[in-house]
Amino acid sequence: MTFFSRSLAQFSLLAATSFGLMACSSTNIASEAQTERYKQDFINTQLAAGYDKETINTFLEQGHYNQTVIDAITRPWEAKPWDQYYPIFLTQKRLDTGVSFWTKYQDTIEKAAKQYQVEPEIIVSIIGIETYYGRVMGNYPVIDALYTLGFYYPPRADFFRSEFANLQSLSQEEKLDITHLKGSYAGAMGYGQFIPSSYRHYAVDFDQDGRRDLLNSPIDAIGSVANYFHQHGWQQGSPVAIPLIKSHNKPDKLSVWKGKKPEYQVADFSPYVDVSSQTFNKYLEQPALLIELDTADNDEYWLGFNNFYVITRYNRSPLYAMAVYQFSQQLKAAHQTSL
Repeated sequence: MTFFSRSLAQFSLLAATSFGLMACSSTNIASEAQTERYKQDFINTQLAAGYDKETINTFLEQGHYNQTVIDAITRPWEAKPWDQYYPIFLTQKRLDTGVSFWTKYQDTIEKAAKQYQVEPEIIVSIIGIETYYGRVMGNYPVIDALYTLGFYYPPRADFFRSEFANLQSLSQEEKLDITHLKGSYAGAMGYGQFIPSSYRHYAVDFDQDGRRDLLNSPIDAIGSVANYFHQHGWQQGSPVAIPLIKSHNKPDKLSVWKGKKPEYQVADFSPYVDVSSQTFNKYLEQPALLIELDTADNDEYWLGFNNFYVITRYNRSPLYAMAVYQFSQQLKAAHQTSL
């Protein structure tokens, strides 16, 4: 997975100041005792995984606290309302770049789409939303980002400490230069912004050069994004989302999705959508969720199908998933026009 991330960035947390540790909320910054306990937990975990004490300590010593990482994770883009969020990504320049990327890697994208049963526009959309097709892959040292969040950020310390451990394994497996590895503030890397665990589990050597290189190979990135969606249950040909008939009225009997597994079926939405739609009636027993998009004037409500939920496995924010979906539809139309 992952994540520009935006990949794990939908936390609704208080904004931290940029004046250093003493000025930050004690909720968001670990105490010295907590940090030492986190480090000992990491050491014990890595010892159990087969690393020796010297190797573990050497890896730990390469990480450094970075206050800007704390500042960034406490003011994520996904905290914006929808009408401020989507214009960041759904632009004509990004669309034009996406069509050019699709044209350049046409054969690779078609191969990945066929092999992993994922629509090509979804693959192209993800890479475009994540990194503007490799133009914006992050300037944070990955080891510092994960070190900071794993040992100094209690709200998500366990998760990021696990990612720090995965980074140690990943750097050895893929022979990465840890001192020059750059990514997002959440430690996500490469064209598709994979965090270390996702890199290890879902990256593929799609160009068959003997390496899974998501940092420099768009071809590996294309295959890896497709594989990620395949492994998380993407259903090729199935819908992603449709607006409710009265899109600005929240259904009385349905709750807005809060990030857990879908609790509804598509059939539960029958009073709120066009039931004559073949798209709707074909998927009545499929998992479904209610999407709420905040806007300054009127909130929007959508039915999210299973594929929408799969996009949120890449990034849990419904705003992110909707941006990916809507951008994919723009890309599909623009690409067809360009042929």
